[in-house]
Amino acid sequence: MVCFAAPLNQIEATAPKCAKNTLRHLFTPRSEIPFAGHPNVGTAVVLARELEATGGKSIDRFVFEEGAGLVPMGLLRREGAVVGAELQAPERLSVRSSLSVDDAAACLSLRPEDIVVVTHPPQVVSVGLPFLVAEVGSRDALRRAAPDLLAHRRVLPPVDTCAIFAYARGTVAEDLYARMFAPLDAILEDPATGSATAATIALLAALRPERDAEVRWRVEQGVDMGRPSLLLGRTEKRGGVVSAVYVAGQAVPVMRGQLQMG
Repeated sequence: MVCFAAPLNQIEATAPKCAKNTLRHLFTPRSEIPFAGHPNVGTAVVLARELEATGGKSIDRFVFEEGAGLVPMGLLRREGAVVGAELQAPERLSVRSSLSVDDAAACLSLRPEDIVVVTHPPQVVSVGLPFLVAEVGSRDALRRAAPDLLAHRRVLPPVDTCAIFAYARGTVAEDLYARMFAPLDAILEDPATGSATAATIALLAALRPERDAEVRWRVEQGVDMGRPSLLLGRTEKRGGVVSAVYVAGQAVPVMRGQLQMG
């Protein structure tokens, strides 16, 4: 996934350590998207390190302006160095179409009995970018999952998404194992999908019985493709409604380059 960032107007004085608003454009191999997770985390880490390396003041957070809205980014530090960031999803939870167990199983190359519907059916949900979210019954089922391109073409466009996020529960209800497939967007599998994680934990938080609660989530993704990632989520629920969703992660620089324009 590729992103481009350009500085915009100054943030209000209520956040003295917040960097400028930044307009960001996010692209998959095939399209521009309104919101994403790990590209935001990586961009925040790189921008903060570059600004501070050139003598800028210490930064606590950014606000990225994207197609889905404003995305506040709180920076995470270790021994003073920026190592990661926590984003807040730009939209409230939107619960959209439900799909059949057969269709969800087909998209994942699994048997219908591998899909769990105790908590929710296979459901399209969004906090800025829509995903079909399906729970599978075991870690083994998740390991066996693979995208079926023909099923994706048949099932996903009619419900306005191009990706499926499958998860299995850990020994603790708030611990999830996950995989995300989006071959229609030229992404066979994604190692870390903050936008899908945020939508999923928002859905699970909304379905919990507590009317007021802050819940912390731990999501492991990318393990079965050999690129393990850890996403740390946080949901706030007030009066029975999920009022805020956060996802945090770390980023490690792996390359550096320059793009010459004109």
